[in-house]
Amino acid sequence: MSMNRRQFLKIAGVSTVLGIGGGTVITGLRKTGLEASQVSPDPRALKAKRWGFVVDVSKLKSDEDYQKCIDACHGIHNVPDIGNPKDEVKWIWKDTYERTFPTTSEDELMNKELKEKKFFLFCNHCAQPACVRVCPTKATFKRQDGVVMQDMHRCIGCRFCMAACPFGARSFNYRDPRPFIKKENMQFPTRMIGVVEKCTMCYERLAIGQQPACAEASNGAILFGDLDDPNSAVRKVIASKFTIRRKPELGTQPSIYYVIGGADHA
Repeated sequence: MSMNRRQFLKIAGVSTVLGIGGGTVITGLRKTGLEASQVSPDPRALKAKRWGFVVDVSKLKSDEDYQKCIDACHGIHNVPDIGNPKDEVKWIWKDTYERTFPTTSEDELMNKELKEKKFFLFCNHCAQPACVRVCPTKATFKRQDGVVMQDMHRCIGCRFCMAACPFGARSFNYRDPRPFIKKENMQFPTRMIGVVEKCTMCYERLAIGQQPACAEASNGAILFGDLDDPNSAVRKVIASKFTIRRKPELGTQPSIYYVIGGADHA
């Protein structure tokens, strides 16, 4: 394919900017949480030192309660409904106690009702995310506010992040997902075949002052807030109720806490 001088200089100029100054620009965007198209933060944006969730399963009474949160998340993020477990793509889902907390589920004396409960699962947005360490293209990275991001445009589909994640929180697009989107949300990008995707803590909603979709739809079952703020709602719940995290022994420090039992301990 031939290329004239003007085309060459254009490509060379872009390459120079990305190669020399691009690292600084990208680093700056990641530090501030800005998107590339923004020149300044939206004054409505929600801010925190470290975002996190508290999930109170006692407030989830029926399958409809779970499905409402799943539909809210998957609907706005164009998550495809492919219809079979092999190719399934999911950002938030429900599973058994045994699969959620495998290291504690073998206790025969544990409350039977609790062990029969379903639990919400999604990306844990770990303070020490294993996925970030193994990604060769930096398609997955952690923002200063604790959100573990997934840049689907930079992803090369190597799936190292999936192998490193101990929580099974990532999905791979084995098929073109676009034909399986029931109703496309034109405000959020669709993906292509061969890339990984996951929960991104509704970063696009935080940027305009809105709560994550799952929290908004949960009627108080999913709380969202700043884990580093002792006066936040999530910290008050963690301080007053017995909560656990998934696989804490691995040292990734998940940002998702689950309320186990309803009695106050404060």
